[in-house]
Amino acid sequence: MIIGSGFGGIGMAIRLREAGIHDVVILEKADGLGGTWRDNTYPGAACDVPSHLYSYSFERKTDWTRRFPPQAEILEYLRHCAGKYGVLDRIRFGTEVTEARFDEERALWRISTTSGVLESRVLVSGCGQLNRPVLPDIEGRDSFTGTSFHSARWDHGADLRGKRVAVVGTGASAVQFVPEVAKEAAELRLFQRSAPYVIDKPDKPYRAWQQALLGNVPGLYELNRARIYALLESRAIGFFKYPKLLSMVESRFRKTLEDGVDDPALRRALVPDYPLGCKRILISNDYYPALARPHVDLVTDPIERITPAGVRTAEREYGVDVIVYGTGFQTSDFLAPMKIVGRDGRELNEAWRDGAEAHLGITVSGFPNLFLLYGPYTNLGHNSIIYMLESQFRYIVGCVEVLRRHGLDWIDVRPDVQDAFTREMRERMRSTVWETGCDSWYMTADGKVVNNWPGFTFAYRRATRRPDPGHFRARAAAR
Repeated sequence: MIIGSGFGGIGMAIRLREAGIHDVVILEKADGLGGTWRDNTYPGAACDVPSHLYSYSFERKTDWTRRFPPQAEILEYLRHCAGKYGVLDRIRFGTEVTEARFDEERALWRISTTSGVLESRVLVSGCGQLNRPVLPDIEGRDSFTGTSFHSARWDHGADLRGKRVAVVGTGASAVQFVPEVAKEAAELRLFQRSAPYVIDKPDKPYRAWQQALLGNVPGLYELNRARIYALLESRAIGFFKYPKLLSMVESRFRKTLEDGVDDPALRRALVPDYPLGCKRILISNDYYPALARPHVDLVTDPIERITPAGVRTAEREYGVDVIVYGTGFQTSDFLAPMKIVGRDGRELNEAWRDGAEAHLGITVSGFPNLFLLYGPYTNLGHNSIIYMLESQFRYIVGCVEVLRRHGLDWIDVRPDVQDAFTREMRERMRSTVWETGCDSWYMTADGKVVNNWPGFTFAYRRATRRPDPGHFRARAAAR
């Protein structure tokens, strides 16, 4: 049983079926597949990883329209993959998981859903890290009488033409939709708590002859994919070992800012007060020019409250018709709000009270036959998460094959193995740019970075090439 039908869930189902494991079901709470690419339909939504790397290695697509794919094209690609590989009819839509409890006697996961109770020998979470929008805890937020929504739940019925629009937040989504909103709004006020680093986006459409070459010249597609991978991977050491090596990226940021904004005061307000890379580096060619438009106002005074008519800071109240929250996602709870109960009645939220832990970001001690995709310590700041997911697919398929080949009821990663991995991650994290003093979505409330992988992606692939039987406790099936 797989929870979620984004890149993780769809790819996991495909790989299991290719391994001869056909009894696969995907539980999806929504009425369509796609995960974050189904949910985020805001204007300008696109990926910040090149299209030829932000796709499965086993299902190449040579006719991407742009170097950086737009949301609709990514969603269509996922639909294509689900249909081609026979996964579409394995998805149960409108089925939200509320609880999963491990039945030790029967060695099964009992999964409570909005459609009833199901049972499965193996449970895989493909929920991802960016699936639960965060609305800020601002006094009076519910008192606003105009239209308001989170960017991940975009209200396409809201007409922004000629309206006074407030945008709260300056994260990755806001950098994409603010320029689009600025084209329609009469007034746009962007409330910035922390300025992001934004560099130029080397985006361009693919021409027909380029698509033809990639599709017809043997080996060219694979060579191009390898080139993109190597280029992105070369930046990794700047994130996890020598942050000073990011100076070239900082030069790109300053040039992008100078090219986009002439006003010295505005430019100063857009310079972050933390080291580059500590938070996610964003890419855009039109964000800074949009902020320089005469009807766009950057507000850096902290918001005190939302009023029925607008947004109040200590300096003044801004009357607005629409509020758009670009305030990100709940990222460090991973499987929440589901209740997951493992051996001896142990609840996952309790096990993770000091921060999420999972060996290789995949298995959690005390929770047999539970596997996580895009779990703790597997997010990236420099490369494609699809590469990490494919490493996890292989590892999980290997675990399921161990269960079948050796006639086991369950396998459960040993606590000492998980503890050793967590200690290693936390030790390595100390030298990374992510622990240089900023507050980011990579962190828990008490300041632990539990989302990111502090190393090269090829090292992660090597570590997950196959499960080590010595890392697990196991129970043989009754004869």
